[in-house]
Amino acid sequence: QVQLVESGGGLVQAGGSLRLSCAASGRTLSFYTVGWFRQAPGNERQFVARVRWTGDTYYAESVKGRFTISRDNAKNTVYLQMDSLKPDDTAVYYCAIRPTAAVDWSSWGQGTQVAVSS
Repeated sequence: QVQLVESGGGLVQAGGSLRLSCAASGRTLSFYTVGWFRQAPGNERQFVARVRWTGDTYYAESVKGRFTISRDNAKNTVYLQMDSLKPDDTAVYYCAIRPTAAVDWSSWGQGTQVAVSS
């Protein structure tokens, strides 16, 4: 059973940056797709970005050009670099994993809070 732990959230002013980390234990992330999602109060959880085991990345339109997802297989960790943050980026951010060729995300972390002030 893999466990995911997010960290790196906090309070930042608009235009600032944060780097979130998703550290895995219990299983290597090397052959999984890893995704980042976020959920703001009163809203549904939404997709932010994902990285396949090949390194291929994909972003939601709302974060494209501002956020960068990357993975360090040696550290069993995936990162989300968030630049040019906006108040609309305020949310709890979650990471999740999906086995190659699977449709559903199988394991989730507990989330880390990001708050962007105007």
